[in-house]
Amino acid sequence: MSSLQNNIAIIPARGGSKRIPGKNIKLFLGKPIIAYSIEIAIQSGLFDYVMVSTDDDEIAKIAKQSGAEVPFMRSKESATDFASTADVLVEVLDKLNEKGMQFNNSCCIYPTAPLITMQTLKEAYCLLNDKGYKSVLPVCNFSYPIQRALEINNDSKIMFVNPENSNTRSQDLQARYHDAGQFYWMNTQLFLEEKKLITENTGAIILNELQVQDIDNETDWKLAELKYKLSNNIE
Repeated sequence: MSSLQNNIAIIPARGGSKRIPGKNIKLFLGKPIIAYSIEIAIQSGLFDYVMVSTDDDEIAKIAKQSGAEVPFMRSKESATDFASTADVLVEVLDKLNEKGMQFNNSCCIYPTAPLITMQTLKEAYCLLNDKGYKSVLPVCNFSYPIQRALEINNDSKIMFVNPENSNTRSQDLQARYHDAGQFYWMNTQLFLEEKKLITENTGAIILNELQVQDIDNETDWKLAELKYKLSNNIE
């Protein structure tokens, strides 16, 4: 018999990162980076269940040490380079359902997002419920207007992607945003129906550049550590 609970946090952490070896458990200011996502989820008090989906034994071990559950290992199909985050979440929720565990809302929290705060998690959760969105995510505005983006051809010739904006002042162009790459709150039932993280009925909270850092290389890593120190007044 299924037991319906309120919220679950799912942290997808595949092994075998190529650009930054061991990325999901690499030490970030002295602590495995995945621990930040696990701890903020637990400390927020928002979740009935905090778990990690992984195919890697070492990640599973550190996840458990940090306080998360690892109820099963990820399948080979959802651990490939071609499996999407949505694919992983569907697998997790289906397996939990088989165990009799169902949740009203799900939150996918990435394992390399140490700049997440309890405030942003709670703000997004409130928006999900107050507005009846299918999902909610944090976004950040592009630091330079993308309407004035440039492209370069094979001869190194430069040109505007949108020539009509070549003489438009930056302040006159509407702000554009990108996914902050931190987390997604979802109505579980609606997510399983569409299997999409961003739908035609998705809301967003806006973060500033100090709160956001994509981590794909060592420079990104150092920038994230610097932002974390600045945000938390660490010298």
